[in-house]
Amino acid sequence: MTDAETRPVPNTPKSRRTRARILDVAMRLFGEIGYAGATNARIAEAAGLTRGAMLYHFPDRESLVEAAVAHIQVQRERLLQAAVDTSPHGPDRTDYAIDAYWQLLHSPAFVAFAELERAGRTDPLVQARVSEAQEAFDRAEVGDHLFDLVQGGAGPRLQAGRDLARFMLEGLARARLAYDGEARTANLLAVVKRAARMLNRKGSEQDLWPEG
Repeated sequence: MTDAETRPVPNTPKSRRTRARILDVAMRLFGEIGYAGATNARIAEAAGLTRGAMLYHFPDRESLVEAAVAHIQVQRERLLQAAVDTSPHGPDRTDYAIDAYWQLLHSPAFVAFAELERAGRTDPLVQARVSEAQEAFDRAEVGDHLFDLVQGGAGPRLQAGRDLARFMLEGLARARLAYDGEARTANLLAVVKRAARMLNRKGSEQDLWPEG
């Protein structure tokens, strides 16, 4: 075991700034070139650090992944809270919540997290960290804040409205539509909003895809 692996990194302002720069770069590169492509060496180079400086803060992949997932989680929570704080008042915020979450899904933090979820399918290390973060996010953030979409519903109906909107948006954000992407996306977003309103007892099944 090397000195870099055993020596604790000082918790100084300079050290914290360096770690934050590394983690910001890691988050960006995970989204831009993928988890596999964003090696520790590539992240160090993009952050303007020598290999030794990188090893000083993150001696191995495991330590980087653990810190990066926590960093990305904090960024996702901040973005979500900001969307909640700026949400309009009124009895029905469904359309706003859907539009806001759709925008968040294209932010670097959410894109990076989605890439880590993909990597976790074949990497147990990533899977363990991502699963813990996602469970915390589901319970503390999405369920209680932005996705209190179906305000008129209760029980399973309430949960169905949240889940339908959320997972359709997440799936659509990861999709690669081969043709007419903008038009098809707009149609699908409209259907998600109608379905959420329907589950909120503010519409009927006939409103899901109205004629015209």
